[in-house]
Amino acid sequence: MGIGLASALLLTIHVLLHKREVGTAIGWIGLAWLAPLSGSALYLLFGINRVTRRARQLAVPPSAPAQTEPPQAPTIAPAFRALDHAVRHITRLPLVAGNAVRLLRNGDEAYPAMLDAIGRAQRSVALSSYIFRNDRTGAAFFDALVAAKARGAEVRVLIDGIGGGYFRHPIYRRLRGAGVPAALFMHSALPWRMPFLNLRTHTKLLIVDGATAFTGGINIADENRVGWHPPNPVRDTHFRIEGPVVRQLAGAFARSWMFAAGEDLHGDRWQPAPASDSTALAGGTAALAGGTMARVVTSGPDADIEKIEHVVLHALNGAQRSIRLVTPYFLPSEVLTIALLLAATRGVGVDVIIPRASNHRFVDWATRAHVGPLLDHGVRIWLNDPPFEHSKMLVVDETWCFVGSANWDMRSFRLNFELNLELYDPALATELGRSMQAKMTTRLECAELTGRSLPVRLRDASVRLLLPYL
Repeated sequence: MGIGLASALLLTIHVLLHKREVGTAIGWIGLAWLAPLSGSALYLLFGINRVTRRARQLAVPPSAPAQTEPPQAPTIAPAFRALDHAVRHITRLPLVAGNAVRLLRNGDEAYPAMLDAIGRAQRSVALSSYIFRNDRTGAAFFDALVAAKARGAEVRVLIDGIGGGYFRHPIYRRLRGAGVPAALFMHSALPWRMPFLNLRTHTKLLIVDGATAFTGGINIADENRVGWHPPNPVRDTHFRIEGPVVRQLAGAFARSWMFAAGEDLHGDRWQPAPASDSTALAGGTAALAGGTMARVVTSGPDADIEKIEHVVLHALNGAQRSIRLVTPYFLPSEVLTIALLLAATRGVGVDVIIPRASNHRFVDWATRAHVGPLLDHGVRIWLNDPPFEHSKMLVVDETWCFVGSANWDMRSFRLNFELNLELYDPALATELGRSMQAKMTTRLECAELTGRSLPVRLRDASVRLLLPYL
């Protein structure tokens, strides 16, 4: 009795001092007093953010240091100047011009391009993936990474401690056995060192020679090779990037690697500075890779907390004509839900594309209990037919694109380490728009939600209570 009372009291004090959201705080405190011992154990596992403390121990700044503005900032259309100002303030990074961005669909297009880039690497290869399976696709990447190291390139591979295989991590062991420096992110069998399920690195990023990068939603697994007809195919979208923004991507990887492995990656191997770099930033043409303006946005449960969510909010609130988004999991926070429905009520066309059935049944149930207010206010929600679509893309006013690893749920926006790319490019926006239009096959109607039986509605509403952790 005395131990339970003390546990509940200590948990209550910690929650009051450290939890910002009232609903979350009330939930943890209520659990502590209803079930003091088990509630305290759950709070120790899932409720405490240990990331910032560990980052301080390693003396690693979780967010990017402020960067000097380019000598001549890129020209932004008047309608987007407020958004640019807000994102620059959030990220402390400049928007840089002169980038080339190429859309890659599924592993069928992405993997050959990525493997070809690794095969040409001379100086460095930096790879971060949430999932890195030890299958046919994983073996191809393993061979390419080992060969790059044998050629003299510096190679670093970061795999999430949960997504990479829970306790087995076969590809990690193979890489280490072959002499390739690899690290598991937030991995330990001790619960006080690794809160299971939470605080994962969900980033998918490949950087070769500090000059060519790939990022988006694609993990490394056979399931993404849709053309191979795997048992459970996963469609997805990735992007090949060249230009000045690759330096920002390299900086993001370097901070994650320092956090996980304690090694500082610096020098021309990782972030080469070409002689014409200043010309490119100033708007010159000689060194420009393409016509896209871009900026990296990272987010995580540290000093970067909610940065991606805040960028999305600014974009939604500034939308004048259209908002289109595709996401595999759609469980937005209350503030994002309000932003979407307010956009719809002021006349902006809002289209949300989600899978008819995702690979997480509980998420689908919770989504059905969550989206009623959006439908009531004119937001159009479309059900994308199988195979499962894992892409994450947002396009606003046919110009501003936001792509990367973050799903539209509280886990991605507030718990995971994520990386998105902000892109100003009407041509790319049109291409993404065509891709999304093809996925708008069946519209979810209010009648479908209200027609669910009472047991189903109760099930869905009950699962929705787990929204912060789904």
